[in-house]
Amino acid sequence: MADPNEIATQFVRFYYSTFDNDRSQLGPLYRADSMLTWEGSPIQGVNAVLEKLVGLPFAKVAHKVETLDAQPSSPSVASILVSVTGALKVDDGEQELKFSQRELLCVRILTALSIPRH
Repeated sequence: MADPNEIATQFVRFYYSTFDNDRSQLGPLYRADSMLTWEGSPIQGVNAVLEKLVGLPFAKVAHKVETLDAQPSSPSVASILVSVTGALKVDDGEQELKFSQRELLCVRILTALSIPRH
């Protein structure tokens, strides 16, 4: 597998740029068995995850990634565990809100998604 840190950096750049500009375009990152847990509530499947993300109660959001850690998650399955912390602002507000997020990137997602290099 390529360098997990490089893959994670490209993924995070793509994910938060897309999240901030048009959350409805995040669908290719999820599968039918993908799980999102939001404040203790499990959400499963592409449509349910997109419905949650698109339905969030703010029109604008801007993420600022502060830390990014990545590591292979399994010796038998090509996957990377990505941990991100940072701050975000919603609807042009002045106050930054802290966030943390974990993503498990699977090889099917990594190879199917063309993440542009910047």
